[in-house]
Amino acid sequence: MGAVGTGLFVGLGIPADLSVTWLDSLIDGLRDECAVVGASLAGGDVTRSDSVVLGVTALGDLQGRAPVTRSGARPGDVVAVAGPLGRSEAGLRLLLAELSGFDELVDAHRRPRPPYPEGPRAALLGATAMLDVSDGLLQDLGHIAKASGVALVLNPFEVPEDLAAAAKALGADPVDWMLTGGEDHGLAATFPSGVLLPPEWRIVGNVAEGDGVQAGGRENVRGGWDHFRG
Repeated sequence: MGAVGTGLFVGLGIPADLSVTWLDSLIDGLRDECAVVGASLAGGDVTRSDSVVLGVTALGDLQGRAPVTRSGARPGDVVAVAGPLGRSEAGLRLLLAELSGFDELVDAHRRPRPPYPEGPRAALLGATAMLDVSDGLLQDLGHIAKASGVALVLNPFEVPEDLAAAAKALGADPVDWMLTGGEDHGLAATFPSGVLLPPEWRIVGNVAEGDGVQAGGRENVRGGWDHFRG
């Protein structure tokens, strides 16, 4: 929504016999990631549980700006993405196949690096709609299309060399990973067509009259994570 991260509240359920060392490592990781944006681990509740359960609420400061929601995209806008596409999905497939030689892709799955500064920057640039890409680009852009009452038309994708090599090794289509793979945790946004975007944002399509998402000339592409169906 264009806010600057300020803090996390973490609800934590843990078994009674959980290693203190493991718990210290978890807290260290949460603290270190908060530090990337100058936020704080502000608190939360701890309770006993049969398994480890984490519930996280993130807080942010809009600094006087209106929130950038999913419902502001308009025909004529461009669709742009900040952060990688398909790399986490590639890393997962490589891990499951126990295929070595693609360390950067595996690392992208194990430790995603969200482009935190680009949310506030997009708001300042006049983004008309925005959300994170965590469930797959098609799935997430579909939320913008539905909320805004428009169609999002994607251009054909250029595939990075390492992603193409991994897909070839696994007999997969790298564009499918880019369209439907989740957990990259980048950002997707729409902007007025005249906005000059910085290099961190790359244009991947445009907004048109209609509904739904048209996937770069491909038909019947389905995928992404549905939280209610799995």
